[in-house]
Amino acid sequence: MFYGLIGLCALSVLADLFYEKHVHYVAEMLIGAYGIFGFASAVGLVLAAKELRKLLMRDEDYYDNDD
Repeated sequence: MFYGLIGLCALSVLADLFYEKHVHYVAEMLIGAYGIFGFASAVGLVLAAKELRKLLMRDEDYYDNDD
């Protein structure tokens, strides 16, 4: 299944070579530009979430009642 996913990703990047692109930005002319953008966005979200967790995380016993 993993190799099948890699194959499908490679085919989709190769298919990017065989159609005419109507781009707005120069970066869109890169082969696999949307895949690269998506991967970079996902990595950025994970890194931002790790930093946000440090800011928002509560103590382990935050909800325990000590009445």
